[in-house]
Amino acid sequence: MTLQLRVYVPPHPLIKHWLGVARDATTPTTLFRSAMTELGRWLTYEAVREWLPTRDVMIETPLAPCPATFIDPEIPVAVVPVLRAGLALLDGAQTLLPLASVYHIGFARDEETLEPTCYLNKLPQQFHPQTRVLITEPMLATGGTMLATMAELTQRGVDPAFVRIISVVAAPIALQKLGSHYPSLNIFAAMIDESLNDNGFIVPGLGDAGDRTFGT
Repeated sequence: MTLQLRVYVPPHPLIKHWLGVARDATTPTTLFRSAMTELGRWLTYEAVREWLPTRDVMIETPLAPCPATFIDPEIPVAVVPVLRAGLALLDGAQTLLPLASVYHIGFARDEETLEPTCYLNKLPQQFHPQTRVLITEPMLATGGTMLATMAELTQRGVDPAFVRIISVVAAPIALQKLGSHYPSLNIFAAMIDESLNDNGFIVPGLGDAGDRTFGT
């Protein structure tokens, strides 16, 4: 069976609400950060459905034996925020994945060529082959930064089928590029926007997520 990139836009009213808050140009920095935390929380909730490894066991309730399902602690889970904007979604993701390891990777984008350059890489040399990896990246614009991130992860043994990406807004060109290189990926976004402007920003988008998060 041919693999095909799967992109989910959950129709959750809380995701829609916080997306509206994040998009609004009049939203102050403190409220913008809250919106991104909530989007990180609810997009992660959707992304980990049928993704986290589980195991079935028997337990004793106060009254009788009972089957129970628990998260399998022996399968590693990692969260990779793409700096710096990916940090905005991290707090929300960590509330649902408190035991996950967090590995940072940072890219700067050339404003003329729109090509990414890695300035920080704290990924381990090798991941366990069953590791589940959640990437937090608010904007999937040209797709260059995410392609570079995926290249670093796969070189270290990560299976793209075990990767989930959460993003606030995504552009079609980024999704096309990711789909052609990593067709087994799953992406969870609050919205797929129309296009990019001449500067490579998503339109209508929400502006520079990093600047708005950190008030710079």
